[in-house]
Amino acid sequence: MFLPTTRQELSALGWDQLDIILVTGDTYIDSPYTGAAVIGKTLVHRGFKVGIIAQPDTQSGRDITRLGEPTLFWGITSGSVDSMVANYTASKKWRKRDDYTPGGENNRRPDRAVIAYTNLVKQWFKNTCPIVLGGIEASLRRVCHFDFWSNSIRRSILFDAKADYLVYGMGEKAVVQLAAALKNRRDACTPCSARQENNHPGYGIRGICYIARTPVPGYIELPSYTEVKADKKAFTESFHLFYHNNDPITARGLVQKQDARYLVQNPPAPVSTTEELDAVYDLGFEREVHPYYEQHGKVTAMDTIRFSLAAHRGCYGECHFCAIALHEGRTVQWRSDVSILREIKAMTRHRKFKGIISDAGGPTANMYGFECRKKLTHGACRDRRCLFPNLCSQLKPDHLPLIKLLEKIQGIRGVKKVFTSSGIRCDVVAADKKHGLEFLKTVVDRHVSGQLKLAPEHSDPSVLKLMGKPDNASLLAFKKQFDRLTQQSGKKQFLTYYFIAAHPGCTMEEMKTLKTFTRQELTIAPEQVQIFTPTPSTYSTLMYCTGTNPFTGESLFVEKDPRAKERQKICVTATNTANQRKKKTDPKKTNFSRPKRMYKV
Repeated sequence: MFLPTTRQELSALGWDQLDIILVTGDTYIDSPYTGAAVIGKTLVHRGFKVGIIAQPDTQSGRDITRLGEPTLFWGITSGSVDSMVANYTASKKWRKRDDYTPGGENNRRPDRAVIAYTNLVKQWFKNTCPIVLGGIEASLRRVCHFDFWSNSIRRSILFDAKADYLVYGMGEKAVVQLAAALKNRRDACTPCSARQENNHPGYGIRGICYIARTPVPGYIELPSYTEVKADKKAFTESFHLFYHNNDPITARGLVQKQDARYLVQNPPAPVSTTEELDAVYDLGFEREVHPYYEQHGKVTAMDTIRFSLAAHRGCYGECHFCAIALHEGRTVQWRSDVSILREIKAMTRHRKFKGIISDAGGPTANMYGFECRKKLTHGACRDRRCLFPNLCSQLKPDHLPLIKLLEKIQGIRGVKKVFTSSGIRCDVVAADKKHGLEFLKTVVDRHVSGQLKLAPEHSDPSVLKLMGKPDNASLLAFKKQFDRLTQQSGKKQFLTYYFIAAHPGCTMEEMKTLKTFTRQELTIAPEQVQIFTPTPSTYSTLMYCTGTNPFTGESLFVEKDPRAKERQKICVTATNTANQRKKKTDPKKTNFSRPKRMYKV
C-alpha cells in the first residue's frame, strides 16, 4: 500500500491523526530506492501511523497543512539528492530538468530544501512537535562543512534549520528508536529547547545528532565553527576526525561547538545484517508514483528505478569525491538471494513489467557477497583503505555469489533480461583470480544492455592519486578482456567511461594527458565528462576549499574559474562538440523535408 498523503486516505485507514509526517523534496515514489518511502514503510511496520507530503508549496500552507499536525515528529528530507546539486550544475547554472518531479520541470524543489521545509512547518504550526532531519542533504551537512554554492563554511544544517534532531546515514534503525523514545515521553510534543538535557531522548541512540548546551563527556571535540571558519588547518583537522569516526565498530561520539551551543553526534548505527536488510526490502513497495502526484505528469526517474534491484549497500572504494562511504558506509552489506528472488517474483506480477530488470547491483555492481573479515569484526582500518592505492591483501574478492545470483534471477519465469548497470570496479575483477574472468564473461554474454559503465574518472597518475582511484593498469586489462569476450559473443557491445574535469590538482595539462589516453588507449572520443562539483563532506571538497592536499599538507592547484573549468571539459570532448555542430549545419546531411528557413545556408 501507499503511505497516505490526503485526508481521504487517512479516513479510509481509520486514522484520525498521524504519529509522523514525512516531508520530501522528491515526488512520492513508493520504491525501495527512495529514502522517504523506506523510512515511512519501516515506521508503519513498527506500528506507527505515518503520512507523507511531497514537494509542498513553500509559498502557502495549502500542502503542509493537508494532513494536520503529527503527534510525535515531522521528518524532513530534501529527497534523493542534495537540493543544491539537484538545482544547479557544476557551473552554478540552474537545471531546467528534475527527474524526481512530475512533468520533469525543475520547479518544485526549493534551494536548501531541508531548511525551507523546516521553516514552512514552523510557519504554519507554532510550537509544534520535534522536527527530525534526514536524507543525504542532512546527513552530509551534519557537521560544519564547506558549501560550494555560497563559497563558505557553514554550520551544521541542524543549527541552520533550527530543527531538533538529525538522523544520519541509512536511518532505519535510528529513526525507529527515536520514534519509540519520543512516544514514551509524556512531553514528546515539546521542542527540544524546552527539555532538560539530562533526560534528552537523543541520548544513547546511535546514528542521531542533536543540540546541547554542554559537550558530552567522553566524546571527541572537533575544532569549533569559529575555528574551522578562520583556519584551513583547523578545518582539515576537523574533517579527518569526522571521517575517521564513522565506522560503527570503532567510532566515538563527536561534539562541535557552534556559537554558544554544541552539536552532538552519537556514534553511527550498527551495520545492518542480511536479515535486517531482507526485512526492509520485504515491506511491499508499489514501485509507482502515488496517484495524487502521478496526475501531474511523468516522473522520469521511474524509467530507471521501477524495475531495478538493490542487492547490497555500502562501498569500500572510498573515492575522495564520493560521499557514499560517509552516508551508506565503508562496510558492504548484502541481502540474501532468497529475499532478492522474492522481490524479483513480485516484480514479474507488476502490470508494467515486460521482462527487463534494468539493474541488479548497488553503489558498485561487483561488491556483492564478500567483505573483509577483519573489518566485520574489528571495524574499518584507520591507516589503510581496501582498494587504494592497491587492493588490500585482507580483502578477498569473490564474484561467485554474484554469478550465482544473476543465474538464479535469469531463471525466474517472466524475466527475459537482467542488466548490470551500476558500474564495475575493474581492479576488484582483476584481483579475483578464481572467478573474476568468469564473472566478466557472464556479464558480457548475458547482462550488458549495449553499454557497460566504467568510471576511471581520469588517467593522469597525480590526479588519480588525489581522487583516491587506482592507476590505469586494471582498466586497460579489463578493456582487453571485454573486447575479446565481446568479439567471441558476436554482439555489438561497448564500454562507457565516466571522467571528471577540474578536480583539485588538475590543470589543462592533465586534461590533455587524459585526451591522449582516451584517443590512443581507449580509442574513443569521450562524451561522459562532468565538471567536478564540490559536494559537502568529501575529501575532494576539502581540497577544493583549502587548496591543499589533506594527506600531505602540500599546496594544490584548484581551478575555480567557471570558464576555465568548461575549457578543461571541452579539451576532452571538443571532437564530439565539433561533430555535433557539423551534423547540424552540414548541407549534405540536412533533412530537406523540413522548412529550409530553419537552416543557415
